[in-house]
Amino acid sequence: MSNKLTPYQTADWLKTQDDFLIITHRRPDGDTIGSAGALAQGLLELGKTAYVLRNPEVTPRYIRFVEDYYAPDDFKPKNVIIVDIASPDLFTKNAEMYKDNISLCIDHHKSNSLNADFICLEAGRASCGEVIFDILMAISGSVSSATAERLYVALSTDTGCFSFGNTTANTLFVASLLVESGAPNKILNKHLFRSKTYSRINVESMLISGLEFRFDNKVAFAVITKKMMETAGADEDDIDDITTIPTSIKGVKIGITIRELASTNECKISVRTTPPYDAQAICAHFGGGGHKLAAGCSINNNIDEIKEMLCAVLETMI
Repeated sequence: MSNKLTPYQTADWLKTQDDFLIITHRRPDGDTIGSAGALAQGLLELGKTAYVLRNPEVTPRYIRFVEDYYAPDDFKPKNVIIVDIASPDLFTKNAEMYKDNISLCIDHHKSNSLNADFICLEAGRASCGEVIFDILMAISGSVSSATAERLYVALSTDTGCFSFGNTTANTLFVASLLVESGAPNKILNKHLFRSKTYSRINVESMLISGLEFRFDNKVAFAVITKKMMETAGADEDDIDDITTIPTSIKGVKIGITIRELASTNECKISVRTTPPYDAQAICAHFGGGGHKLAAGCSINNNIDEIKEMLCAVLETMI
């Protein structure tokens, strides 16, 4: 059982420690990358030795926010910190060696099931970046422009540029402080939310044309196959945040995106909901987790079978 810490207690602990290695999760999004980069930058400014473990799955969209902090191959950490990681299956292959030696877990997922020496879990926060902000403010009372930029990436991507239902007054308040501290929000918003490749447009076109509706159009299934990715010439960067499309349709309460993974026989399931439906409760049936409005899991079946498995669960909810 992990010892629970508040952000202020976490700040005190970080002040007494050194030689940190920060780990991000598989298929990294802006929150885990932004949080890791911001924490590393903040600790370096505190005079600590801090690195981020290289994540082989990071995409071009996010790599510039973290690559300057990559650990050298011979670095031996005294303290391992994981950010935005809620379950053991989210460790990258090169991070698995640290699974049983986590010093500190910083997260915002209520479903967190990891063991660490200490855990700072703030489930009321919209992003892990908000928790990192609280910790760094407790350490020094301010954040640098470099830290603010990375935290803005974390907050904005986990809230859909502050449009998702998880956005709170605190999220907007923190974002305003980050802009005041030098986060280039106009440039970041363009880079993260208003730029699409031709490949992305092609995937979107195929996804939309293949939408399937169930339960009187309350549920929308979107599918991304390996063949679709190949036909569009798309990569991971091109499908970032594509799971928001089904719930953008009027009347859809539950949007489910099923994606065939190129490297395995599994399908990644991303569930997005609107109240009163609980995405986390849906994914929990298949060993997944997340938040009430956004959650995920992996299922090792074909797409048609997965749809029926999910519908069997949804039948009890709708």
